[in-house]
Amino acid sequence: MNKTAVALAVACYSVLSLSGCVVGPDFKAPVPKLPANWASVPTEAGHNHALQTAVDLHWWDRFGDRQLSALVREAQQRNFDVQLAASRLQQSLAIRRQINADTLPEVGATAAYSRSRNSQKGLSDPSGHSGKQAFNLWNGGLGFSWEADLWGRVKRSVEAADASVQVAVQDRNAVQLLVIVQTAQHYIQLRGTQQALAVVEQNLQIARRSLQLTRLQLREGVATDLQVSEAGAQVAEIEARQAPLQQRSAQLINALGLLLAREPRALQAQLSAAAGVPAYGADVPIGLPSELAQRRPDIRRAEARLHAATAAIGMAEADFYPRITLSGSIGFQATQLSDLGSWGSRNFAFGPGLSVPVFEGGRLQGALQLQEGRQQEAGIAYQQTVLRAWHEVDDTLVAYQASQRRRDSLQQAVMHSQRALDSVHQQYAQGTVDFLNVLTVQNALLANEAALVDSTAQVSLSLVDVFAALGGGWQG
Repeated sequence: MNKTAVALAVACYSVLSLSGCVVGPDFKAPVPKLPANWASVPTEAGHNHALQTAVDLHWWDRFGDRQLSALVREAQQRNFDVQLAASRLQQSLAIRRQINADTLPEVGATAAYSRSRNSQKGLSDPSGHSGKQAFNLWNGGLGFSWEADLWGRVKRSVEAADASVQVAVQDRNAVQLLVIVQTAQHYIQLRGTQQALAVVEQNLQIARRSLQLTRLQLREGVATDLQVSEAGAQVAEIEARQAPLQQRSAQLINALGLLLAREPRALQAQLSAAAGVPAYGADVPIGLPSELAQRRPDIRRAEARLHAATAAIGMAEADFYPRITLSGSIGFQATQLSDLGSWGSRNFAFGPGLSVPVFEGGRLQGALQLQEGRQQEAGIAYQQTVLRAWHEVDDTLVAYQASQRRRDSLQQAVMHSQRALDSVHQQYAQGTVDFLNVLTVQNALLANEAALVDSTAQVSLSLVDVFAALGGGWQG
């Protein structure tokens, strides 16, 4: 082995031994400041404490509605937003693979042929013909180059790319959770609207019977034309409530179809038949507060962005230091194809290249300050995300508690209104009260029943908001 080869080997070994140095701060996952316990929340079973068990990953199945579960499963598979988020994740993975390629040598093969003739008055002719005739030139070989990652610039860039992949993962998880929540919300609202329409139809039947009774009393001379007109107006007013509810029902079915990537009215036959509002049939498992950072995609996304910003500081710091690139080539060159590949036609070149920043007018310092500022921004955004999540959980738990109290009160109001309507109908038939009393009591019953249907749906909707705030569901 000659001295040149020995020196080259020593240089390569020195570069490789230095490549373990990594500049810039190492990322440390932040510890979010979360409460030790949740607020006390009365549940459907009457327990007045927060149940700190694991959040059910398929919480929508606990509503006991097969139609809801089927819609959620289909939405997870067909929804366009979920597909777009998955596509963006694949793009992020592809970028990561591109960046990771910088850790490995770049090797390329070349092969070329040319027919040329040099000037007789120009530079030397490699063919030896002094430019008097044309000649063939055959080339073939391998070349490689590799940047020695002396200061960890490439390693930090791969680290930042990994964090960016995690951002895309959490974006996909957030979209998946949102689609699940929207599907459940639209379905609950649809069933609530259908129940409200059923209440209107029941009251319409009562109003029509009252109108028939009033007309009969008019023929018997007991009632007046005014009372008949009032009864007719009551029927028309209740009938007018049907159209907006039917419109709302059709719109919600179409909204569900859009979430499932289906054409308009595709779910009409499947969902047009009225059904009860799905109710959660068990205590609400809300998990431990400390687990919120592992469940909520937005917190995990904020942490990944902080990680990427921290790694970018190391990349900016590495630009202050020299870069060494090892490159080389080996091949063959000949003017005759028969000579190509012979020992005499060989050629090679090996050696390191050094690049040192000498004067850049503050560009590198500005780039470093920019990355430090972005890391600070990402850290603040992480704290804000955690605090916002905490508030959302607390607000949804309070709303769930309030919706249950309102529903229980309205159940009592509906019970009393029904008794009052039965009583006033008997009194009106006996002629002891006028029709105005009947109208007043019936309007009160209609209002209370409509409010109860809305409140029942709101309890389930509030519970969906609780699970959304807790971040449960996307893991499925």
